[in-house]
Amino acid sequence: MGKSFRSLKWIAQLGLFTATCAATGAGAAATAHAAAPFNVVGKSISELSAAQAQGRVTSLQLVDAYLARIAHIDRAGPALHAVLALNPEARAQARALDRERAAGHVRGPLHGIPLLIKDNIETADPIATTAGSLALAGNRSARDAPLVARLRAAGAVVLGKTNLSEWANMRSTSSVSGWSAVGGQTHNPYALDRSACGSSSGSGAAVAASLAAAAIGTETDGSISCPSSMNGVVGIKPTVGLVSRTHVVPISHSQDTPGPIAHTVGDAALLLQVIAGTDALDVATRDADSHRPEAGKVDANMNLSGVRIGLLPASNALPGVQALLAAVARRLSAAGAAIVDVEPPDTDKLGNMEQTVLLFELKADLNSYLATTPSTVTARTLADLIAFNRAHASGELRFFGQELFERAQATTGLQDAGYRQARAESLRIAGKDGLDKLFAAHQLQALIAYTEGPAMPIDPVNGDAINGSGPGNLPAIAGYPHLTVPMGQVKGLPVGLSVIGLAWSDEQVLSIGAACERLLGPIAPPRYARTTAELPELR
Repeated sequence: MGKSFRSLKWIAQLGLFTATCAATGAGAAATAHAAAPFNVVGKSISELSAAQAQGRVTSLQLVDAYLARIAHIDRAGPALHAVLALNPEARAQARALDRERAAGHVRGPLHGIPLLIKDNIETADPIATTAGSLALAGNRSARDAPLVARLRAAGAVVLGKTNLSEWANMRSTSSVSGWSAVGGQTHNPYALDRSACGSSSGSGAAVAASLAAAAIGTETDGSISCPSSMNGVVGIKPTVGLVSRTHVVPISHSQDTPGPIAHTVGDAALLLQVIAGTDALDVATRDADSHRPEAGKVDANMNLSGVRIGLLPASNALPGVQALLAAVARRLSAAGAAIVDVEPPDTDKLGNMEQTVLLFELKADLNSYLATTPSTVTARTLADLIAFNRAHASGELRFFGQELFERAQATTGLQDAGYRQARAESLRIAGKDGLDKLFAAHQLQALIAYTEGPAMPIDPVNGDAINGSGPGNLPAIAGYPHLTVPMGQVKGLPVGLSVIGLAWSDEQVLSIGAACERLLGPIAPPRYARTTAELPELR
């Protein structure tokens, strides 16, 4: 990891917020702007794409601007620790894409756009895929996950890897979101003493802090929606099976899915369109090609007249969150939507059944994945990982243990009757007798709810303590799409609005989410306050 950040020091010393276009051959129009830094803060993919098309910036300049910002904000200054490693080939990739543009070949709106990838997703770049664990420090597989290959083919630049909750928050019941032995503790850019949530902690914080144009995260249950909500950005957990999981460090083949985290719903839709698709190595994606969303059909100005939207109660939320959600319902109603108050399905039994499923699948899926890693990874099974953590306890077990690993290791295989019953029952309760029945009974096009409460304090003593939690476990277990968009702020901390749909309704969910985004408007950007007490709302 240390070598990856040498370029950061170099950029900071030279003040390279932009590189000269003479090195890129991108044309005289861009060269005229080389002396002035290009401001990437808050810029959407569409804005960055337009700026390149107009000759106001090159891909290399964008890469250097983000690298300088990472040096200034992520490693120095607020020290967010959102970026775990940088790609030493990012600048070369950007130069090649600039040459393509100069030659008249533009691959699409992602051409030359720098993105960050969660560090449980493999890339062919010369950086490891660690899932935050020291045990995978040698996991340089030289292979792209299919979703990364799709991004590259569309012209994106892999800027680097984002930090995460180690093993995607599936090692301990008392884990600290955003902490990994490799990347340290990720901080929330709104207040550094607050959590960035997890497990896609670095992806959420990095987008909020404009350390890249967008990022890719993964979710099993809440790992895209929670960090997107708490960092004030857009995130979508797609329908499970829309995006390939091949070469992604797994937890559960029943629930795992990668997904985009971005500044806008439009950007999330564009990224999802690119990364979605059938992969012969992932049987869950067999129908993905016929369900790929079209970003061009996601319409923020869609006519909401007659659109039936279910409103889930927020009785367990803070009063400020309840007020925000009520205001959203009023605005949607004023725009013509029919807002229907609905009661969530009975989920009392879901937690235990879901954990049973995840524990059984973690052992099976992780053992299968580890068997494909290069010989430089000496841990070949979950049992090896447990032994590694004990042998390296000072680095790995400083803040919390590995009881979930140990319980998973004790499971007896995917033919176990208890596992099979837990999966069938949890899927029935969340899906057929849960969301499916709710949508049918009220003739709904979507459900809305608050995503999570405001960010909790980072607490390495007691672990995470969520300030109220929305209905994210239902779409997670059922495998249905779950979008979150910024809804507002409570005492200076962001809160997200969830938009949930049925299987393969990702495009419709994105359209309704884009309409909500338009009605709500942007929230205030990060303040980088050292503590919550320094936020203006609490002074």
